[in-house]
Amino acid sequence: MKKLLKGVGIFFILLIIIIVAIPIIVPKIVDKDHNKVIQPPPYHASTEATELYQNLDFIADMHCDALLWDRDLLKDNDYGHVDIPKMRQANIAIQAFTIVTKSPKGQNFDANTGESDNITMLYAAQGRPTLSLTKRALLQCKSLYEFANKSDGQFFVITSKKELQEYLKKRAINKDITAGFLGVEGAHALDGDIDQVQVLYNHGVRMMAPTHFFDNKLGGSAHGVSGEGLTAFGSNVIKKMEELQMIIDLAHCSPKMIDDIIDMTSVPLVSSHTGVKGTCDNVRNLSDKHLKAIADSGGLISIAMFEQASCGEDAKAVAKAIQYTIDLVGAEHVALGSDFDGSVTTPFNITGLPLIVEELLKLGIAKEDIQMIMGENVKRFLLKNLPEE
Repeated sequence: MKKLLKGVGIFFILLIIIIVAIPIIVPKIVDKDHNKVIQPPPYHASTEATELYQNLDFIADMHCDALLWDRDLLKDNDYGHVDIPKMRQANIAIQAFTIVTKSPKGQNFDANTGESDNITMLYAAQGRPTLSLTKRALLQCKSLYEFANKSDGQFFVITSKKELQEYLKKRAINKDITAGFLGVEGAHALDGDIDQVQVLYNHGVRMMAPTHFFDNKLGGSAHGVSGEGLTAFGSNVIKKMEELQMIIDLAHCSPKMIDDIIDMTSVPLVSSHTGVKGTCDNVRNLSDKHLKAIADSGGLISIAMFEQASCGEDAKAVAKAIQYTIDLVGAEHVALGSDFDGSVTTPFNITGLPLIVEELLKLGIAKEDIQMIMGENVKRFLLKNLPEE
């Protein structure tokens, strides 16, 4: 009997150790495996590119998924693409932190359904289990604010024109500070309830994409199976977003959904992370027609930095997509939208952005245009389109 009790005791001790260890060990392993770089740091651009980059007043990126991984973003981690020390090192003025709440098993570029979900197990391993997609989003919102609160004034969350203007005044004095704003990748995060748009807005979300990698209640994804446009529910969500001045992100929308949103809206639209069919033709990337329509809306086309977006594995391929878009719609509509930490392998982490400047210079892109692309366009867009307060 004593041996049995001893055995049971050892079993429970081991079980407790496993339960405690999983949130510490497993998420880091998964994070490292999903967010790799082709070229590890440090990165060395030409003297001309480095000097131009360091003298840029405002550098911005419109898409990263760092909040999904429950990583301490206040630490300079030796894995992943983005954290706050790296943002400061890279002279980043503002980074969009986009929230992923659901991802199908076997995720691919061509045909996915929403029947399965990889994020449930990831969240459980991280010690933050929840089946509600809205609650998953709110946990990530909360995390970003906690990082800001613990950053000793080094990192700010921006939700309005007023906050952005105040931040810009501080940054004019101290370029060593940085900031972020919140977006949502896929409005399935609403859990099918339009009232959750207001809830997400109240928690700081200022940009949202209707779809991600699968069709949802709003309509068709570029990677789904239906090819549908907006549903009636989707149209109502878009109207609510317009009412709140929430930025509408066309990334991952089906072509038909993009058409529907363009037809029904009168606000500037963005694609927060995309490639272009003109240099890399696949279902994910934007056609010339849609590039022109986004530009005509006064919006932004933010070029992504992974192989499926650019059909290349280096800064040169990214620069080629940027050049194509400039030639088609003008530099004033082009931005960066890396998709850092989005379960993708990128050429470099966020500290490697000077390599983009170097390749743009090689292509003969004017320094004034590079300044716009690297962040001034985002600053102008946010100052115009964020809510007043």
